[in-house]
Amino acid sequence: QVQLVESGGGSVQAGGSLRLTCTASGYTYYYVMGWFRQAPGKEREGVAFIKRGGETRYTDSVKGRFTISQDNTQNTLYLQMDSLKPEDTAMYYCAAGSTYRWYYSLDRSDYNYWGQGTQVTVSS
Repeated sequence: QVQLVESGGGSVQAGGSLRLTCTASGYTYYYVMGWFRQAPGKEREGVAFIKRGGETRYTDSVKGRFTISQDNTQNTLYLQMDSLKPEDTAMYYCAAGSTYRWYYSLDRSDYNYWGQGTQVTVSS
């Protein structure tokens, strides 16, 4: 059974940093892994993804502040978040896509496995 478990969330002041980790268990081959977030009253949005070959993409609001990376040997995904802002406050979810596509995006439909989320709170 495939399971994604996030860790590393917490509370931080604006300008601070956090590093999220997602550990995948249960063997399957992922073509893409990503981070999504959902703030209260808002829809879940894609933050960043990384393809197995290393190609990355970020949503505009986090470019230059967040860095996504992975360790393919251990099926582990990371999100380094620097210069955090109050608007980054949300539940952050790890996601993985095991279906081959010629094109991946930050749309939820590209991902078929999801973690339970870890809360990130940024105070001003």
